[in-house]
Amino acid sequence: MTTKKICTIYRSSKHEGMYLYVDKQDDLQRVPAALLKRFGKPEQAMTLVLTPERVLARVDIEKVLTGLEEQGFFLQMPPQPDKEMQKLHEKNSKM
Repeated sequence: MTTKKICTIYRSSKHEGMYLYVDKQDDLQRVPAALLKRFGKPEQAMTLVLTPERVLARVDIEKVLTGLEEQGFFLQMPPQPDKEMQKLHEKNSKM
């Protein structure tokens, strides 16, 4: 596996908290059309240099690097809602 990758990260226009990591060199060329359709219009969030030592907020760097190497992309799914926070949100939205 390559130890260093320049990666473009796109935010989904359809799903809050969903991000698509792609190799900057290939950009979206290796991402399946069906995935792009469900993802919505990609909105560029940032470009990063990824190394095995880098720490990402919500995803394991090894999974991202492996996905980029093997598939040409890595899809970060939105976090699962915290049950207590969801209950609080529902309660507050009824007020």
